[in-house]
Amino acid sequence: MIVHTQYLGNQELLKLQKTAFLASSNIASETVLQVYDWATDMRNRGECVVSGFNSKLEQDVLHFLLKGSQPVIIVLARRMYKVISKELHEALIQKRLLIVSVSNAVCQSKNTAMMRNKWICEMANRILFIGVTEQSSLYAFKTS
Repeated sequence: MIVHTQYLGNQELLKLQKTAFLASSNIASETVLQVYDWATDMRNRGECVVSGFNSKLEQDVLHFLLKGSQPVIIVLARRMYKVISKELHEALIQKRLLIVSVSNAVCQSKNTAMMRNKWICEMANRILFIGVTEQSSLYAFKTS
């Protein structure tokens, strides 16, 4: 159950076509380079990407995307950040970032991560799943 949703940044980004990026925490090394190419392509095309940017690979993708000028939506499975990093602050100033918190929990949990992923899947026009197996918590989202 979503306790509350809080927004920081440009809420107009929610009106854009969005590609969700959801990656498992265990990724084959050959897949990583393909994902980096995908992230660079998305950055160059200026397409909006929405993700929790929580796994290592998702964080790498966020790093690639923030070097561009396209819109990005970060969805947190915890309460809103108290301090915004310099990299995120710059994107907020440029009005190309929206940070969404879907829980008032202090820390992310399995339940809040599931809420976040559900929110992301419902908001996206397209979804890219990476490294999802039957054992992955993302499997249910991929098969629905």
